[in-house]
Amino acid sequence: MPPIHRSALAAALAAGTLLAVSACGPDGPAGGDKTAAAPPPATAASTAPGGAIGGITLPSGLPTSLLEGLPKSWDDLKKWKFDDWDKWASKHVFNNPVVKDFWNPDKMGDAKPADPAPPTAKPATADGVTDPEPPVVKAVQVPRPYLKQPSGKVFFSAQGGRGNCSATVIADPQHPGKSNLVWTAAHCVHEGKGGDFYKDLVFVPAYNNSGASSGGKKAPLSELAPLGTWWADQVVTSPQWMVEGGPTGDAANQYDFAVMRVHNQSDTGKSLEETVGSAVPVWFDAPRDQLKVSAAGYPLVKPFDGQELYKCDGGKPVRLSFDAQRPSMLTIGCNMTQGASGGGWFATMPDGKTALVSNTSIGTQGHTSLSGPYLETVAKQALDWISRKQ
Repeated sequence: MPPIHRSALAAALAAGTLLAVSACGPDGPAGGDKTAAAPPPATAASTAPGGAIGGITLPSGLPTSLLEGLPKSWDDLKKWKFDDWDKWASKHVFNNPVVKDFWNPDKMGDAKPADPAPPTAKPATADGVTDPEPPVVKAVQVPRPYLKQPSGKVFFSAQGGRGNCSATVIADPQHPGKSNLVWTAAHCVHEGKGGDFYKDLVFVPAYNNSGASSGGKKAPLSELAPLGTWWADQVVTSPQWMVEGGPTGDAANQYDFAVMRVHNQSDTGKSLEETVGSAVPVWFDAPRDQLKVSAAGYPLVKPFDGQELYKCDGGKPVRLSFDAQRPSMLTIGCNMTQGASGGGWFATMPDGKTALVSNTSIGTQGHTSLSGPYLETVAKQALDWISRKQ
């Protein structure tokens, strides 16, 4: 596989660079804030020395509060019940107070990316976990209007600037027909290792539905967010990402997924699903050999501008792994770029329904392919928790 890159915005800003990949896009000065300070270090009394707990290798310097409630090994995580996820969430509180009218067209505007950074991990080479890269597929624009599409954009504030990703309205098992759940990438909601959840986290369905901001034109908020701005109330992501996640592609990206529960800033009494008119179920443990995948998102690095919804019909995905003990990621040929991260990957289930089977996590330096996590037990448990949690 070619070099793999992925940007966690806060870490990239702290390092003074943003990665030219299919990840979150900066929304601030061109190339990000070159003078942004690194996240504040944890105190010596509150950090862990590293080492291992069972099958989990712990990076040094993590706040001990981050490690409270970890299972003895990542395999044990698959045995977690609702109460276990609830205890973990209580130790990692998501706080996202609504700041009325915080997001406006200027803050949603896309910034130019800076130069890419080198990769930090190589794909695993064991038989059956990583395949040759598939041929590149050229993304095509999704026809407007976007009003019935489950796709949209996520916006957030991070250290040194603001970022955006792509996301998807998914069905809520506990509230059929009235879902307020959104699926995206973990790195679109949380900084990863040693970090915290992002702030001012919102979802904008049918972003730029009319094309009013296309071609560099200025557009009012009513055109950019025709179905409103939806603030996140709850977020769940994988413990693997929270403990291990970093600024470039590695084993943590094999669990790079997140689910948000949102509400409309201007309460209309309708759920997100009722407002959008669309929500897709999540297909866990989908049979790889039977999948024909289409990935959607709002790429913003040239030749894209972040204002149009695109898709890649990638066909049957191949495998990519950084850790052979974890489920291999799905990989498809696609030239979508930074900003497409978190966007949904769709496939047709045996009953004919369209379902979400992954989300964009990382991409190659040359924008030739995208990879997303394979959604199995841990992802299913996370959705179950947030669906049941009120």
